[in-house]
Amino acid sequence: MKQFNVTGMSCAACSARVEKAVSSLDGVSSCSVSLLTNSMGVEGTASDSEIINAVKNAGYGASLKGAPSAAPADDELKDTETPLMKKRLIASLGFLLLLMYISMGHMMFGFPLPSFMEGNHVMMGLAQLLLAAIVMVINQKFFINGIKGIIHRSPNMDTLVALGSGASFVYSTVALFAMTDAQLKGNTDAVMDYMHNFYFESAAMILTLITVGKMLEARSKGKTTDALKGLMKLAPKTAVLVRDGEETEVPVEQVKKGDIFAVRPGESIPVDGIVIDGESAVNEAALTGESIPVDKSAGDGVSAATINQSGYLRCEATRVGEDTTLSQIIKMVSDAAATKAPIAKIADKVSGVFVPVVIGIALVTLIVWLLVGRPVGYSLARAISVLVISCPCALGLATPVAIMVGSGVGAKNGLLFKTAVSLEETGKVQIVALDKTGTITRGQPEVTDIITAEGVAEDELLRLAYALEKKSEHPLAKAVLKYGDEKGVSADEVSEFKAVAGNGLTAKADGSTLTGGNLAFISEQATVSEEMRSSAEELSEQGKTPLFFTKDGSLMGIIAVADVIKDDSPQAVRELQNMGIHVVMLTGDNERTAKAIGAQAGVDEVIAGVLPDGKESVIRRLKKKGKVAMVGDGINDAPALTAADMGIAIGAGADVAIDAADVVLMKSRLSDVPAAVRLSRATLRNIHQNLFWAFIYNIIGIPLAAGVYYKLFGWQMNPMFGAAAMSLSSFFVVSNALRLNFFKVHDSSNDKKRKNVLAESSNDTSEATLKIKGMMCGHCEARVKKALEELTFVDEAVTNHEQGTAKLTLSGTLDEKAVKKAITDAGYKYIGTK
Repeated sequence: MKQFNVTGMSCAACSARVEKAVSSLDGVSSCSVSLLTNSMGVEGTASDSEIINAVKNAGYGASLKGAPSAAPADDELKDTETPLMKKRLIASLGFLLLLMYISMGHMMFGFPLPSFMEGNHVMMGLAQLLLAAIVMVINQKFFINGIKGIIHRSPNMDTLVALGSGASFVYSTVALFAMTDAQLKGNTDAVMDYMHNFYFESAAMILTLITVGKMLEARSKGKTTDALKGLMKLAPKTAVLVRDGEETEVPVEQVKKGDIFAVRPGESIPVDGIVIDGESAVNEAALTGESIPVDKSAGDGVSAATINQSGYLRCEATRVGEDTTLSQIIKMVSDAAATKAPIAKIADKVSGVFVPVVIGIALVTLIVWLLVGRPVGYSLARAISVLVISCPCALGLATPVAIMVGSGVGAKNGLLFKTAVSLEETGKVQIVALDKTGTITRGQPEVTDIITAEGVAEDELLRLAYALEKKSEHPLAKAVLKYGDEKGVSADEVSEFKAVAGNGLTAKADGSTLTGGNLAFISEQATVSEEMRSSAEELSEQGKTPLFFTKDGSLMGIIAVADVIKDDSPQAVRELQNMGIHVVMLTGDNERTAKAIGAQAGVDEVIAGVLPDGKESVIRRLKKKGKVAMVGDGINDAPALTAADMGIAIGAGADVAIDAADVVLMKSRLSDVPAAVRLSRATLRNIHQNLFWAFIYNIIGIPLAAGVYYKLFGWQMNPMFGAAAMSLSSFFVVSNALRLNFFKVHDSSNDKKRKNVLAESSNDTSEATLKIKGMMCGHCEARVKKALEELTFVDEAVTNHEQGTAKLTLSGTLDEKAVKKAITDAGYKYIGTK
């Protein structure tokens, strides 16, 4: 996605105009414009110059983000609006107070005027005209942008303000000229009537109040990007490179992949790299939100913007510039702000026609009040009130401010939503499919139990196992070695080491023969008692792998190894279930091990024996029942992450998985999955509140300003109050979105349970057994299974080539024609149902 800066936008109608202009270009596949960040994301083959020209032709300015002429990234987010608005507001208020003193203070409250003005109503009118004109010049931006909008046939909020203020000024000026004629003719009654028809103070007040609202809005909008600006400030500016044994400090932009850099205690790590020398504790809170420092030594990876707390490190740069983890996080948060959530389309459609419709309503209001016999001044006041109370900005900001704040809160907590769509849709998931290894479990086998044979000491068994496994490369061997290191075990070197594939190990040490392996292999080497066999069976049922060890044909004992579940996995699963989400565990393990792990985690359903390429088909099957999120960390999870409605990648996983996902969990904790769902739901709830306010404000406010309620309740609105209401409406929307900053993503106390779609549909399922001819092997079974499970009414198909059957679990009525076609297309013959 290419990103551009857009200048000159003042409301949702402007962003809709820019989006429409760029989307109409050949080669543009998608375009989203953010009024909040004044940015635009474009996908497609259109050239940069074509896109920029399209924006300019629409009446706005554009520049490519990151271009040499463009401002630095952090400057693009700098709040430059608020200081300018503040200066305009102070100047406007000074002249407005003088104007109000003359027009209302003297006329309504009898405040004294200078002697040369006493009784000279024409001079008083001229003074009001000059002061109002000064305020209009100070706020000329409204008129310039408003007139540009009319010229480019894309009226915007500034057009409404300019029309309202301009109409008040022109009408008052006409009244002033008529007053001079009445003064010459000596008609004092007419002079006083014209005096009461001055709306100079309204013309100035409208502009000043709108400026107040714009300043508050700009200030609040500036706060919504605080998280992104905070991330940008974390980026180190310099690095210490080691060249020819000497350390040289250089700008971080000069660091290249493969360079060696040094980091002293207390310094920020400049780029992503691998430690080649030294040991230290690194604070990674800036990226993961985890406050506990992580120990680093040779071979460990380090990330830019993390803090080296203790030792001296020398590292090799692996990712620099925009490829660093920090830069990728910044890009994800920025992209989320530049994209649009599906719910924003409603507001966009309304915003595109909002201003022309409001202008039409104002004209109808003026004409109707004139036709019923009301004076021109009264009728004009109603029309002006309609113009200045209408607020397209509230509609345009309702979604993006909540998305930006929600993305920022997520980034602070290590939850990265790549787009606005992912932030909105994550909260709607009904089924969460969890990969087992590395997601529910730690992904690293560990020693869980040690059972010694009679008369054998535990440390003796450990020394034997340590000596034997030291030569092995098997993951289970690494678990035994790690445990031995933790216990301080030391062992002599073995000789004649031999690995028996799929069975175990043999070696000699001090003239003794050592063996280790599974039950079948060890049973050939030594006698295994029924008690030991029973213990091994019990361990297997718990999802653990029992390793048997013998010495000179005598059983020494069992060491059980397992990929243990993460501490937070059961709690995370419970929280998802409490939200009404059906939790499924996917694994390639055998069914017994899978069910043991699934029981420990507390999942609703276990799908075992799934081959890497089979996860995608499982996800597609689950999608028939509801909106599915897939959580994984490995390369083999990438297809399933892409196939799911929402892909969630564990942050410590493979880059391919992270690239394929919609959401990235930087802390690699399963408890962040319910946190992501929770934040998404809170953000969507906030968007609904904002949209409700934006719509209801205009639905109630416009008729009130037009005088619709006057006959019923006697209600009518002064244009100045309309301007005040308009100025505050956007401020309320932005302020409501800022409340998300206080949302606690890990607080489950307020979770609202939704209907569990699988629990509801489980009562409607039925089964059918098909007879199929032509299946010869497991490959045939897989082919038929895939063909049947692609049918919308088939939840699951269990095929058996020996029996020539396929047992179906149905979620709807069996369509035999569709079944026959699917089986025939797969190359087999459908016989019928059993």
